[in-house]
Amino acid sequence: MAICEHLSHADDPAAQTPEGCAECLASGSRWVHLRRCLECGHVGCCDSSPNKHATQHFHSTGHPVIQSFEAGEEWRWCFVDNQMA
Repeated sequence: MAICEHLSHADDPAAQTPEGCAECLASGSRWVHLRRCLECGHVGCCDSSPNKHATQHFHSTGHPVIQSFEAGEEWRWCFVDNQMA
């Protein structure tokens, strides 16, 4: 299976909030794992977290690709094509 266009053209921006999920930090909420948007650097929490901010970020912005923001993990996910790389 070929890698989708979004994954093959994803950038590598700096994390906007390297200390954690931007929305959870602002509200005092908690997260399970972190994901970084590869278009703007937004850091959001995963879908196992109560607020699912990474997915909410995709729905509000249309930015298609996230990367795990966990130590030792390099995988990327395209929301548009439901594909991992």
